[in-house]
Amino acid sequence: MNKRVLIEDKLIYFSNAIDTDESKPYFKKLKETIDWEQDEIMMFGKKTKVPRLTSWYADPNVKYSYSGLELLPKQWTSELIELKSLAEKLSTHSFNSVLLNYYRDGADSMGWHSDDEKELGANPIIVSITFGFPRRFLIREKMDYKKKKEIELEDGSLLVMRGDFQETYQHSIPKTKKLVGERLNLTFRKVL
Repeated sequence: MNKRVLIEDKLIYFSNAIDTDESKPYFKKLKETIDWEQDEIMMFGKKTKVPRLTSWYADPNVKYSYSGLELLPKQWTSELIELKSLAEKLSTHSFNSVLLNYYRDGADSMGWHSDDEKELGANPIIVSITFGFPRRFLIREKMDYKKKKEIELEDGSLLVMRGDFQETYQHSIPKTKKLVGERLNLTFRKVL
């Protein structure tokens, strides 16, 4: 497993945190057993479907809100508990929830945002694990949108966002017209 520090001590990338022999079964099991939903959010005064499928799993009574959605927790699965343990080991931080995203093709995306909701507290640590087809992860400075970075999140990779990353940067997974395969992404969080 290769470890690279991409932005000071704020963004740390572990390629092959989960090797291919393990990532393929995880992908299959998560795709088939997670309770996927396609929520609607308000954008520019209109209801629109979120451009991906999502699901929220967490400890009992852990609620989370973003983009006007209030998520109620589903019960942890054995696979999610295993992956949470890996996220905790590599980040040296504990988590009580995970937001899962299922990108079905290049039309599914995540717009520019920061994970800076008040429930996450100041300087939250968030760990992102990717399974499936690699996608571009774009980063830009909030004070200067022209200052951008890009990393390709590979199958079995783990990305740690910490320190003031959420305060200083925004990130996104853009749409693409290229032929891309399915991708699952898990973001482990500690909701206060």
